[in-house]
Amino acid sequence: MDTNRTEDASDERDCCDLEHPELNRPMPLIDQEICKRTAAIFRAMGDASRLQLLALLAKREMCVTELTTGLSDNLPAISQRLKLLRAERLVSTRRQGKHIYYSLADNHIASLIENGLAHGSETDCTFCPTA
Repeated sequence: MDTNRTEDASDERDCCDLEHPELNRPMPLIDQEICKRTAAIFRAMGDASRLQLLALLAKREMCVTELTTGLSDNLPAISQRLKLLRAERLVSTRRQGKHIYYSLADNHIASLIENGLAHGSETDCTFCPTA
């Protein structure tokens, strides 16, 4: 059993360049700072409560009162989540009179939310251990 895994790993290491012509072409690396920034974005979205908040904002801009009602949560909790999401530039604000309206920062964030939720709702994913 374990020997099969060792043999499989050994087979992968022993393949030659002829089997992988793409290895002869230089592969551009993604900048380390971009990777760090992207990891921070995924960490900020990686909490279910913050993701629910972002999903609401994907529908339309809302003030804190609307978010509190929509999520059935308390104002301090919502405000704390919004603070973190603003710090990671996932959410932007617009002031109108006494109200501050929150929205997703841009279409990239909207796409991430939409695609993540779509993938999370799949029940026949062959790669998912729960399927």
